[in-house]
Amino acid sequence: MAFRHSMPAAPSIPPTGSQQSVPLLRDLVHMAPPSSDHHPALRCAIGVGVPLFALLLLGRLDLAVFATFGAFAGIYGRNEPHRPRLATQLRGGGLMLAVILAAALTARADVGAWGLILLTSAVAGLGTFCAGLFRLRPGGSLFHIFAFAAIASVPAQPPLEQGLATAAATVAFAVLLGLAGTLWPSHRTPWRRAPADRPTARHLAGLARESVLYVVAALLAGGAATLLGIGHTYWAMVAATVPLVGQTARARVTRGLQRVLGTVAGLALTALILLPGLPAWQLVLVIAVAQFAAEMFILRQYALAQAFVTPLALVSTQLAHPADPSGLLVDRAVETAIGAFVGIALVLALHLRRCMRTPARTA
Repeated sequence: MAFRHSMPAAPSIPPTGSQQSVPLLRDLVHMAPPSSDHHPALRCAIGVGVPLFALLLLGRLDLAVFATFGAFAGIYGRNEPHRPRLATQLRGGGLMLAVILAAALTARADVGAWGLILLTSAVAGLGTFCAGLFRLRPGGSLFHIFAFAAIASVPAQPPLEQGLATAAATVAFAVLLGLAGTLWPSHRTPWRRAPADRPTARHLAGLARESVLYVVAALLAGGAATLLGIGHTYWAMVAATVPLVGQTARARVTRGLQRVLGTVAGLALTALILLPGLPAWQLVLVIAVAQFAAEMFILRQYALAQAFVTPLALVSTQLAHPADPSGLLVDRAVETAIGAFVGIALVLALHLRRCMRTPARTA
């Protein structure tokens, strides 16, 4: 024992670059354990598939984009008990309907490319603030950016009342699906009211700072994509907000890299779907299956989920407004790379600024 205590302490050896990269690589491929993901995944798949099949039978696929984004109401409150889930989905669905209305009105105003970038950036900030105020999960404004810019970019708009009615009916259907578990006693949860959680001044200030960050990320990414003359600039704006979610800088950078890796895999899958020229009913089926798969993995492995989110987004776009599939694939790849780079750069800049200020506070 005496000999052991007299031994000098081993010098600390700083980790090499390869050693530092191991945790990041591990994070990129980490798979979280399952948590009854098939229940919300099935609800979301039915919530988008049934309305799209109904529109297909009615010959009104021009309304498909409104149904697709209305179905996003079912994404919220996935693991909450039934009564809190009802409140969460009503708030999330109401916010989505407001975004859809604003997008439809913007499409009729012909604001131009830069006007659309500015308005979408404003939606990024407002959506983030409202999502945080309503305690929505997932948080942020990714869905709101996507919905607003996608609908506002549609050149030939259907009648406003028809689009809003389609979105509202889809929201209502998604909310009813969220309550479907109450039909089975084994899945029924106690119908108790969730305790009130009023926002504090500190919480509101934090939401304001986060909202500004989303505005900056969306504005930079959208501006860069517009200057480069790439179509579907909102895909860059969506991708730029992805790295803003997370508790640490490493988690945020990992999420941005997973977005890129998952998109690459998803583009290969999308090419196999779009290039053969499948009929509309098969595309609707693909959307439902992709929605199910995305929800199965979105909380477990973000990159794997993106491999299904990518065909979900592109096939939905192609279903409502057919275009050259190769152009869609190229735009998605370039836009995602631009947006992810902007988001990661912002995260690293904020992290560096925080590291530089910390020693000054402790000195």
